[in-house]
Amino acid sequence: MESRSFDITKLMIIIMSSKLFLLFENIALFSVLFFQLKPTIADSNKKTIKCIDEEREALLTFKRSLVDEHGVLSSWGREDDKRDCCKWRGVHCSNTTGHVKVLNLRTSDEENAQRKALKGEISPALLELHDIRHLDLSNNHFGASPVPEFIGSLSKLRYLNLSCSIPLELPRTLRNFSGLEYLNLENSHLFSVGSLEWLSRLSSLRHLDLSYINLTKSRDWFQVVAKLRSLKTLVLRSCALPPINPSFIWHFNLSTSIETLDLADNNLPSSSVYPWLFNLSRNMLHLNLGSNSLRGSIPEAFQHMVSLKSLCLSASELEGGIPKFFGNMCSLKKFGLPYNKLSGQFSQVIQNLSCGCVVNSLEGLYLHDNDFTGPVPHLGGFSSLEALKLDINRLNGTINESLSRLFKLKTLSFDRNSFTGVISQTFFSNMSNLQELFLADNSLTLKLSDDWVPPFQLKRLSIASCKMGPHFPKWLQTQNQLVHLHIANVGISDTTPDWFWDLSSKLSYLNLSNNHINGKLPDLSLRFNGTRIGGTCIDINSNHFEGPIPPLPSNSPFLNLSKNKFIGPVTFLCSISENTWNFLDLSSNLLSGELPDCWLHFDSLFALNLANNSFSGKIPDSMGFLNSIRTLNLHNNRLTGELPSSLRNCSQLRVLDLGKNTFFGEIPTWIGESLQNLIVLSLKSNKFHGNIPYQLCHLGFIQVLDLSFNNISGKIPTCFNNFSAMTYERCSNPTIGFGKYILVPPRTGYYYKYLVNLLLTWKGSENEYKSTLGLVKCLDLSSNKLGGAIPEEIMDLVGLIALNLSRNNLTGPITPKIGELTSLDFLDLSRNLFSGSIPSSLSQLSGLGVLDLSYNNLSGKIPLGTQLQSFNASVYAGNLELCGLPLANKCPNEESTPCPGRNDGANTLEDEDDQFMTLGFYVSLILGFFVGFWGVCGTLMLNRSWRHGYFNFLTSMKDWVYVTAAVNIAKLQRKFRN
Repeated sequence: MESRSFDITKLMIIIMSSKLFLLFENIALFSVLFFQLKPTIADSNKKTIKCIDEEREALLTFKRSLVDEHGVLSSWGREDDKRDCCKWRGVHCSNTTGHVKVLNLRTSDEENAQRKALKGEISPALLELHDIRHLDLSNNHFGASPVPEFIGSLSKLRYLNLSCSIPLELPRTLRNFSGLEYLNLENSHLFSVGSLEWLSRLSSLRHLDLSYINLTKSRDWFQVVAKLRSLKTLVLRSCALPPINPSFIWHFNLSTSIETLDLADNNLPSSSVYPWLFNLSRNMLHLNLGSNSLRGSIPEAFQHMVSLKSLCLSASELEGGIPKFFGNMCSLKKFGLPYNKLSGQFSQVIQNLSCGCVVNSLEGLYLHDNDFTGPVPHLGGFSSLEALKLDINRLNGTINESLSRLFKLKTLSFDRNSFTGVISQTFFSNMSNLQELFLADNSLTLKLSDDWVPPFQLKRLSIASCKMGPHFPKWLQTQNQLVHLHIANVGISDTTPDWFWDLSSKLSYLNLSNNHINGKLPDLSLRFNGTRIGGTCIDINSNHFEGPIPPLPSNSPFLNLSKNKFIGPVTFLCSISENTWNFLDLSSNLLSGELPDCWLHFDSLFALNLANNSFSGKIPDSMGFLNSIRTLNLHNNRLTGELPSSLRNCSQLRVLDLGKNTFFGEIPTWIGESLQNLIVLSLKSNKFHGNIPYQLCHLGFIQVLDLSFNNISGKIPTCFNNFSAMTYERCSNPTIGFGKYILVPPRTGYYYKYLVNLLLTWKGSENEYKSTLGLVKCLDLSSNKLGGAIPEEIMDLVGLIALNLSRNNLTGPITPKIGELTSLDFLDLSRNLFSGSIPSSLSQLSGLGVLDLSYNNLSGKIPLGTQLQSFNASVYAGNLELCGLPLANKCPNEESTPCPGRNDGANTLEDEDDQFMTLGFYVSLILGFFVGFWGVCGTLMLNRSWRHGYFNFLTSMKDWVYVTAAVNIAKLQRKFRN
C-alpha cells in the first residue's frame, strides 16, 4: 500500500515536472522569438516612416520644375536630415506601405498676399506616385503651361484641387474618374468649355466647384449636375450660367442629396431660380443666390428649408419686407439680404424674426444697403447675435440701449444712417467681444472720458463725421489690434501724440482727413512697417500738418497728403527704388522745386496729383514710364517748356490736367492719337499757340475739354461732333474714379476708390468738382484767337452742359440749330464778332441758367419768351442794334404814336378850366356819355363778330400784362441773388 502510494506521488511529480518544463520551454521559446522579432518589427516601423526611394526622386524632379522664390519647399532635399520625404511639407504617406498618399501644396491666403506662391510647370514625374489619393495645387501660379494630360492617369485620386489660375484643357482620362469625390477647378482658364456631359460620369462626386469658369456655352449644366446623386456641395460662382429651362426643373430632381448650393453672381433671372427653390432639399444647409436678378418679394419657397444654417440673397432687386416664416428657422445662423430694395419699418423686421425660434440661433443679420426706416427696436432677445450690419439704410432715432446687452456681438455696423444722440462709455461696458464698430456718417456724439479703458480690442473702427473732438481720443492707445481706423471729420483740433503712431504696425487703412490736426509727421517709412501684407492706405488730407514730407512707406497702395502745409522739394521720391503705390496725392501744399526724374520706378501708379503747389521746370521724360497711370494732375504750378513726347506712352490716361502753368508750343497731335481714353483734358491758362489739331477729334470719351486762356488761332475743327460722350444727354456715373481691392489677410479686404477732383471755371468762378465731375460735359475754348463761324457740327453735342466760346474772333450769325443743345445750363458767346439776329430757338432752352451774348454785333429784336427776358440787360450789352425786352430801347414797331403839338399862345390851364366849366360843357358831357356808351356797348351787344374781337383784344392785353409782370419779377429775383 505504501509502495503504491509512493508510485502515485512519484508519478504526480513527474507529470508536474513535465508541465513546468513545457511552461518554461514555452516561455523560453517566446523570449527567443520576441528578441528575434524585435529588430524585425523595428525595421518594419522604420520602413513605414521612410518614403519610397523612387517616389522621393519623383518629388525632387517635380520640385526642379517649379520656381520657389521664397523657399516654400525648403524641407525637400537629399541631405541626410531631409531624406524622409514623408516629413516634407505637404507630403503624407501611408503608415503601412510608405507610399505617398497626399500631396498638398496649397499656398495659404497670407502666403499668396506675400507673393510666396509657387510658379513654373507641373512635371510628369508625379506619375511615379502610383498610390496618390489627394492632390491639391491650389492658390499657386502655374500660368506658364497648362496642366498636362498625365493628371488624368492618376486613377486612384479621390481629391483633386486645381484652383490655381492655370490654363486647363481637361484631360480625357479625367472624365472616367468614377471614384473622384472632390473636384475643384475654381479660377482655371479652361481652353474650351461646352457640354458638361463628362461630369455625369463622375458618379461618386460629393463636392464640385467650377467657380469663375465661363460656362456660357454649357446649356446642359443643370441636367448634368442633377444626375450626380451623391453630390452634397455645388459651387458655381460667377460662371455666366445660362438660364434654366423651367421644364427641366421638374424632370431632373436635384433635391435628394444636395446640402450646399452656391450660384452667386450669375445674373440668373427669377424665372430660373424661383421654380427650383420648391424642388430643393428640406435638408439644405447653406444657400447662396446673391448677385442674381431676383425680383419681387421674397418667395415663400424658403419656408420649406427648415434646416438652413446660412442664407444669402444679396445684390438683387428684392422688394417688400421680410416674411414671418424666417422666424421659424431654428437652425439659421447667418441671414444675409444686403444690397436690395427691401423696405418698411425695421421694427417690423425684428418683430417677424422674434416670433419664432430663430431668435435663439441667429448669429449674423446682414441687412445693409436697403431702404429700411424707423428706429432700432429692442434686440436683447437675440442672445447669439455676433454680427449686426444695418449700414446705408434710412434708420433714425437714438441707438437702442438693448444692444449693450448683446454680449457676443463682434460686429456692429450702422454707417450712413440718420442716428442721433450721445453714446457714452457705459454703452460699451458689456461688449468685451466687439471687434468691428462702424458708426460713420451719423449725427452721433461719442462722449468718452480720457481715462476710459474699453473692454474690447477693436480690429476695425469707423466713426467718421461723428463728434469726438477737440482732443485726440486717448482710449485709442489701448487698441493694439487695429487694422482699419477711420476717424475723418470728427472735430479733432490737436497735435497727434507719439503713441498714436505706434498703432500703425498692423494698420491697413488710416484716415484722419478733414480735421484740424497740426504738427509734423514722423518717419512714416519706419512707423508703417514695409513688411505689412498689402501695405497701408494713408489719408490725412485737409489738416494742418507742416514741415517737409517725411520718408513714406514703399508698400502703401494709397497716400493722400493733400491740403496741408507741407513745404520743400519731393526729391525723397527718388530714394524709393521699389514701391507698390497706386495713388499718390500731394496737391494743395507748399511744395516747390523741380519734379524728380525717377518715375521709372512708379509703374504701378494709377493716380498722381501734384496740383496747386509751386513746382517749376519741365515735365521730366521719365513720366512717360507711368504705364498704368489713369489720372495725372499738375494743375496750377510753375511748370514750363513743351510737353514731352514720352507722355504719349501713358495710353491708359483718363484725366490729364496741365492747366495754369506756362507750357508753350503747339498742342501735340499725339494727345489725340495715343491718349484716346481721355475723359478730361485741361490745358487752360498756358501759352499754347497754333491751330487746334484735328487729331483731338479722336477723343471719343472726352467729357471735359478746356483749352481756354491760350494763344490758339485758326478755326474750330468741324469734327468735334466725334466727341461721342458729349452726344449723350445723361451720364450713369456722377463721379470719375479709379479703384483697387486692398487685401487684408487672412481672407478679408476692402475696395478703395480714388475720386478725381478738378477745378473748373463755372458761371464766372472757379470751383472744385469731385462728387459730380462725371456729370459735367464742358467745352471751353474761351480767351483765345479763334476765328470763323461756329461749326454747326458742334450742335450735335446735345449732352453739353457748358459751352464757352467767349473772347475770341468768331464771326457770322449764331446758328439757329443752337436750340438743339437742350442740356445747356451755361452759354457764353460774349466778346466776339457775331452778327445777325438772336435765333428764336435760343428761347427754347428752358434749362439755361447763365447766358452771355454781350459785346458782339447782334441786331434785331430779342426773341420773346420768359427765358430770354428773365436775364439781366447786361447779358445783351454792347450790341447796339439789339432791341426789345429786357433792354430799355424798344424796337420800332413797339414805339407809341407821338402826341399832337400845341400852340404856344394858347390859354393857360386856369383860363381853359374857366371856359370849359359852362352849361354847354355839361350838356356835351352827358351827350358824349350816351353816344360813347351805346355806340360801343350797343354795337357789341348787337354784332357777334365785333363782340368776339373785343374780348380777344382784352385777353391779349391780359397776357401782355402777365408776361411783363413775370419778366420784372424775374429781374428783381436775379438782382437779389446777385
